[in-house]
Amino acid sequence: MWIERNNKLCASFEFSDFNEAFAFMTQVAATAEKMQHHPWWSNEYNKVSFELTTHDANNTITAKDHALAEAIDGIFETV
Repeated sequence: MWIERNNKLCASFEFSDFNEAFAFMTQVAATAEKMQHHPWWSNEYNKVSFELTTHDANNTITAKDHALAEAIDGIFETV
């Protein structure tokens, strides 16, 4: 589901409604904080989109981005 585009890992997730999307975002926020790796994301109603890149590595994709993407996938599977 994740694709590399412009030195970023990108993915979008769709939910049944806004509340489900927001619950997902809340869980991702807590996980990102624990990992100290904060994503760029957007939300429109039932869709949440991400662009992951590591600013400390000159805005390239690193293991930190892959680890966060994997964590986000795990959260999505449980929502």
